[in-house]
Amino acid sequence: MFPHIQTIHFIGIGGIGMSGIAEILLSLGYGVSGSDLADNATTARLVDLGAKVFKGHRPDQVGDADVVVTSTAIKADNPEVIAARYRNIPIIPRAEMLAELMRMKHGIAVAGAHGKTSTTSMLAHILCDTDLDPTVVIGGRLNKFNSNAKLGKGDYMLVEADESDGSFMKLNPTISIVTNLDEEHLDHYKGGMQEIEQTFLAFMNKVPFYGLVVLCSDDERLKALIPGISRRVVTYGLYGDADLTAANIRHQGFGMTFDLMVRGKAIAPVSIRVPGIHNVLNSLAAIAVALEFNVPIDSIVKSITKFTGADRRFHQIGTCRERFFVDDYAHHPTEIKATLEAAKQAYPGGLVAVFQPHRYSRFSASWEKLLHAFDCADHVVVVPVYEAGETPVPNIHSSRFAEELREKHASVSYLDDLKTIDRHLEKVSSQGEMILALGAGSISKTIRDVHEKWRREDELNNR
Repeated sequence: MFPHIQTIHFIGIGGIGMSGIAEILLSLGYGVSGSDLADNATTARLVDLGAKVFKGHRPDQVGDADVVVTSTAIKADNPEVIAARYRNIPIIPRAEMLAELMRMKHGIAVAGAHGKTSTTSMLAHILCDTDLDPTVVIGGRLNKFNSNAKLGKGDYMLVEADESDGSFMKLNPTISIVTNLDEEHLDHYKGGMQEIEQTFLAFMNKVPFYGLVVLCSDDERLKALIPGISRRVVTYGLYGDADLTAANIRHQGFGMTFDLMVRGKAIAPVSIRVPGIHNVLNSLAAIAVALEFNVPIDSIVKSITKFTGADRRFHQIGTCRERFFVDDYAHHPTEIKATLEAAKQAYPGGLVAVFQPHRYSRFSASWEKLLHAFDCADHVVVVPVYEAGETPVPNIHSSRFAEELREKHASVSYLDDLKTIDRHLEKVSSQGEMILALGAGSISKTIRDVHEKWRREDELNNR
């Protein structure tokens, strides 16, 4: 595929976006090495697949690499970047490598502020049940193949597109899905919402003349961009005159049911096994593309009914001490609000939200909106910021946020030390309640550790 390239080195290989690309390249027969600051389940999987993974960053680890791929978090002063530059080894961002892989296929890219992983996962689930057999790279582990990547034999490649640093503009998909727009990543989009809108408009217009743009017309900002899109557009939504919509939406346990409507005509009843109105919208986006590929509606409905979600998207850990543990990646106010609303609709008991803010810059930018995101929770536990390598920002503290949240919410607690979270959760939660972890950082492992600790303690006590 890549002339004269045999070995590829990834700096930041443990990240969800990097690891998927690394796995595809391993499957294609390339030698893959990489480094990251910490080992995790993702790096362990890559090692099992044949990659050489180092903990920490050192110049010698670049080895005999023919090209070096860097994640967004890697800076120019990284010792491995410096070593590669000194030896004139090409250094490229992950999006460029993803774009090169996509160039060999007909690309399908899923972009937007929220819902990318769930939408990509749903579409992957449907298409992988057909003879299209796409190559897939997702920003979360898909239960169907227990990975965030899969090398297919077909002519299509489905990817989750990362808009955070604008690098998704390197992609040239045949079909683009855009779920929604939000005022995020302002460290990159200095021009604010106007720049975000114009960047997404340019992204949608990168689709070739024979391609397709699928977008959510419920998002007023997206809808306003439609006149500027010079390609074929299919819309989905719950309001107005969207091409695909859902009628008779009903909550059904930890899932949703609705009647699929296409251009005003009832097509089929649909059931999904993930909760929330936002997941109804995500499923409509996936269905729109599946219909574009002429997948029979019966096959679409059957496949999407079997979809059980992506990792860290309302992931049901289990029940212990009569508390139901759930883990979710939500960290933006819009995502948190939607997840809590879905949880409240799906679960009859009380709801304890455990919130770990993600990055000081993001926490600061969304502070005011976050204060209004927890209305559906019966109790909110706020824990320290997951720094993700950032330097602390003055006055941006979880303790201060908890104090301000108490002015708007009846029941809030702040926990300074995560080592005591098991005792704290036992104190603030009751039997029959859901404990829902929210955040993009370490809170996922923390909440799973609490569940496992309680389970083992109870097992010992019951012997």
